[in-house]
Amino acid sequence: MVTLQKTLQLGAVMAMTLLAANTARAQDYPTRPITAIVPFAGGSASDVVSRILFDHMSKSLGQPIIVENRPGAGGNNGTADAAKAAPDGYTIVGGGSGPVAANVTLYKQLDYDPQKDLVTISPFASFTIVVVASNKLPVNNLQELIAYAKAHPGELNYGSVGIGSSQHLAGEFFAQLTGVKITHVPYRNIGQYMPDLMSGQVPLGFQWYPNISAALAAKGAKEAGLPQYAVSGWFALLAPHGTPPAIVAKLNSALKTAVEDPAVRARFAQQGAEAIYMTLDQSKKFMADEIVKYHDIITKAGIAQID
Repeated sequence: MVTLQKTLQLGAVMAMTLLAANTARAQDYPTRPITAIVPFAGGSASDVVSRILFDHMSKSLGQPIIVENRPGAGGNNGTADAAKAAPDGYTIVGGGSGPVAANVTLYKQLDYDPQKDLVTISPFASFTIVVVASNKLPVNNLQELIAYAKAHPGELNYGSVGIGSSQHLAGEFFAQLTGVKITHVPYRNIGQYMPDLMSGQVPLGFQWYPNISAALAAKGAKEAGLPQYAVSGWFALLAPHGTPPAIVAKLNSALKTAVEDPAVRARFAQQGAEAIYMTLDQSKKFMADEIVKYHDIITKAGIAQID
């Protein structure tokens, strides 16, 4: 007859054995190539900086990191694939501010919960969003732009790469802070939008700096007395929930080493990105705060949820 005490002892032994096995796997990790899902199209700014990061991380980890671009639904498709992957450290995902923050509020239903189904390893790149205006618009700085917009409520259009994109929400946030009324015009991609911005057909934009640096004059927010208008698009590294903590810590360490490398930081800067790093605790709080921030912007703007 098996007593309760023996059952508890057996359970403890099994738990210790399992813990030891997981620890051993984490110490050996990685022993084969890692798949990194980027939920956006190849060649995009987020894709380029992700590949720079993964190239460095693969060298320090001793295994290749193979990038798979899985775009669609504002980044939701690829992110959902990663959330459903085996939590063994061999599938990671580059999560943008859209699919792992804004889309929580923007979409009626996601196939994943960023806070429950994924663990944030660390943000690693921040893309400054700047206010840009067509040269045909009669303004020279943000102060003049705000005055012009207030004098012509609802007449100014601004473009973005889609409803709920960081550019769209940056425009909504700008309108909320300044009290201006501007009209959003969504495009499918930056290639479609840029000609209309340059021609003045859609005279205003809130764009990632690398998208517009060679084409338009950009004015900093502090010029207009808007220090609170601190907006950026960011990219972070995440793994499926349940990935062993030791493996998550190892990935966090490899990421830290990569973004602290001057060569990586210089290559990021060439793409208009700032390299960033956070500890695991900081990363978890950052993600929670960003979800709340975008929830407030979206609900205050009255943006309809997407089916």
